[in-house]
Amino acid sequence: MAAPKKKAFALRLDPAVHAAIERLAAAELRSANAEIEMLLREALSARGIKLERSEPPRRGRPPKQS
Repeated sequence: MAAPKKKAFALRLDPAVHAAIERLAAAELRSANAEIEMLLREALSARGIKLERSEPPRRGRPPKQS
């Protein structure tokens, strides 16, 4: 099964905001991209917008085919 595709787009940020996100991401052991997604999900949740979590990508070797 293929992993769900993520939507890619350009995001222009103030350098100070980007630096703060990178620091926060490093403290949380995430990439800056994953941290931005988490912050957006938290902001949406705070506004009462519920999102379903997409299925995480499968890790490891694929099962052997008989």
